[in-house]
Amino acid sequence: MNEKVIIIAVKQPKQTNHHFESSLAELNSLSKTAGGDVIQIFTQNRDNIHPGTYIGSGKLEEVNASIQEDQVDLVIANDELSPIQLRNMSQAFGVRTIDRSQLILDIFAQRARTKEGKLQVELAQLEYLLPRLRGQGTALSKLGGGIGTRGPGETKLETDQRHIRRRIHDIKQRLQTVAKQREQYRKRRKTNDVLQIAIVGYTNAGKSTLFNQLTNSTSLEEDQLFATLDPLTRQIQLPSGMNVLVTDTVGFLQDLPTSLIAAFKSTLEEVKEANFLIHLVDGSHLDLNQQQDTVLQLLQELQADTIPMLTIYNKKDKWVQGVIPMNHPYMFMSAYQTEDVQQLLHKLEALLKADWSFYSLTLRPDQGKLLQQLEHESIIESKMFSEDEQVYKLNGYMRKGIALNRLLEE
Repeated sequence: MNEKVIIIAVKQPKQTNHHFESSLAELNSLSKTAGGDVIQIFTQNRDNIHPGTYIGSGKLEEVNASIQEDQVDLVIANDELSPIQLRNMSQAFGVRTIDRSQLILDIFAQRARTKEGKLQVELAQLEYLLPRLRGQGTALSKLGGGIGTRGPGETKLETDQRHIRRRIHDIKQRLQTVAKQREQYRKRRKTNDVLQIAIVGYTNAGKSTLFNQLTNSTSLEEDQLFATLDPLTRQIQLPSGMNVLVTDTVGFLQDLPTSLIAAFKSTLEEVKEANFLIHLVDGSHLDLNQQQDTVLQLLQELQADTIPMLTIYNKKDKWVQGVIPMNHPYMFMSAYQTEDVQQLLHKLEALLKADWSFYSLTLRPDQGKLLQQLEHESIIESKMFSEDEQVYKLNGYMRKGIALNRLLEE
């Protein structure tokens, strides 16, 4: 049975109405994803958030009356709460109170599948909880079930700060080892000169659907926020026969908790190390411009904003009205349409060719190994075997600066 939830939010003068409404709608979706039923949303216009109770005393009483009347289980604040606000509000309401960050962390705890993913989420949760332990009494020592308690709560988290600090240190050490392994994989991929493409985008834009269509995989596909948490990489072939690696990444979100971005640093490095990005946008979403801005801003923070990118406006089968593209180059598609996926692969090749070096080569039959390398690491536009000269004649395009390029220059 789903928990009954009340959402509370403060709108400050610096926020536009559009951004405020958008963040509320998103919090509503996040609550549903975590398994909650939102009964009511309370908003308050204030110049500043109340330092002790987030909302004013009058609104506090209003919320309290609704909690009693509807037998609400949980209150979720739209902004990150300070330890004092969290304590005061929990006492005032008499029910569990969490904030946006804790809710997102809780969803990540549900979604983590790999050992690394679980460690990253636990680290983010512990770093979030540490400053909030004081004054919580036994509330955190025996966390029950429900939204905001998954992850460390399942192991009856001790309220001993030293214990938590030791655990944080231990997780960081283990994640460092995993990060080194991931770095080794990346170096190996770079040595092999395989082109790496990362699919990025706002959560629920359809990244896993596209990834599955491109790779014939069956990674988790759900119409929910953060259906994919752990990055997956698969090899695919472009129409020319060239091999490329495609990575499905975790979805972005506005106001992601800082601790979460820090914890997922090694995972997000997959984006930074890519040679090309596919930015997938849900073209049917009312707030698609805001979502595009959020992704571009996070790419900038990751120092991945200079990587060549194709923006895809997805879910065209659900569009109510036409989409005006904000970013170029772009294309419209539905990830479920096979012909659209094929069109995407051809578009990718065209964009890569525009940026790469043209070559025209003649190879002897005994240079089969080099020919195979060219087929896998470059885009061959034409290939023919001359019976008279007993040679292969090739025209194509390849990346600048790769080992194959240097080999041909010798």
